[in-house]
Amino acid sequence: MNVIAHPARPITLLHAFSTFAVGGPQTRFATLADRLGPKYRHFIASMSGRTEAASLLTEAVRYELVQFANSPANPIGNALRFAGELRRIRPDVLVTYNWGALEWALGNLIGPRLPHIHIEDGFGPDEARRRFLRRAWLRRISLICTRTVVVPSRNLERIARREWGIPQRRLQYLPNGVEMARFGASLPESEWAFAKKAGELAVGTCAALRPEKNLKRLIRAFSSCGAGHSRLVICGEGPERPGLERLAESLGISDRVAFTGYLARPETVLAGLDIFAMSSDTEQMPYGLLEAMAAGLPAAATDVGDIKSIVAEPNRPFIVPALDEGQLAQALGRLFGSAELRSRLGQANRIKAEAEFSLDVMVRAYDRLFEKAASVVA
Repeated sequence: MNVIAHPARPITLLHAFSTFAVGGPQTRFATLADRLGPKYRHFIASMSGRTEAASLLTEAVRYELVQFANSPANPIGNALRFAGELRRIRPDVLVTYNWGALEWALGNLIGPRLPHIHIEDGFGPDEARRRFLRRAWLRRISLICTRTVVVPSRNLERIARREWGIPQRRLQYLPNGVEMARFGASLPESEWAFAKKAGELAVGTCAALRPEKNLKRLIRAFSSCGAGHSRLVICGEGPERPGLERLAESLGISDRVAFTGYLARPETVLAGLDIFAMSSDTEQMPYGLLEAMAAGLPAAATDVGDIKSIVAEPNRPFIVPALDEGQLAQALGRLFGSAELRSRLGQANRIKAEAEFSLDVMVRAYDRLFEKAASVVA
């Protein structure tokens, strides 16, 4: 683990999230905050009022949850209130996350004009298949004075440049990173989050159970892939769970589909899997896939965002068109059918993750980004 040198006075960051429920951006923030240590102090604002992700923060993280009045029907009023919050707290840097937090960016334009970093991770279900012109223009306006727009995928970098009008000089591609040792460690079966029968193979995914993850597609593909002595494991929680459970029951495979709920340690699922799968309508650079690669798993997934370029080259034939459920089933069937293939692809994915997506590289990059922005007001 790298030690981050810190000044006498901590650098203060205000992080504005649409929600601080547990998700990819929130998990990345918690990991970063822990690694960055006492060099930084964090103020965390959740537009939805949900703060479950605070449970991911360790005692080493200096943070404060910001309480404020938020009116979803009054974005201009929100921006004015947020401008007041920024003047009151006066952080060194404002950090906003995704579309849902852009009213904080507008508030910064109205108010103190602090150094601002915007981190964009991708799209929700309403933008999965089409963009909204109004949102593109609002992004242009909100981010007009933003110091840096950070994107974790090349696909999103192209969208930010072409649709949102962000100049290349203000764009920074910064891929997500995972802790290789954590996910590469072998765990005894007693620590696995699910039970496997003797000789049973398991495919699984780790994701929030939301519509854009389209886990019904995965359940149907698993049902038709032709692998008899096998199990599907779904790690995560969300509003889609009741419908997913009903679908598994209607297909007659409920006894072969395990729902673990949310787990703070996804490695306890990955350790027992033979295959990792994703069936999303939209992704950019999903943490679940990087963690699976670090765990040495082969992947079958839909070809959205940067997924095909993320996995090792030998694994790319198993990244299939999102709308072709049959091809996803065939990819799963091929992987279930060959232990040698699973091992070879898993090893290639592990090697690529270690070379390109390590946590230490990501932490150093964010430290430089925050420190440089804070130096503007130092």
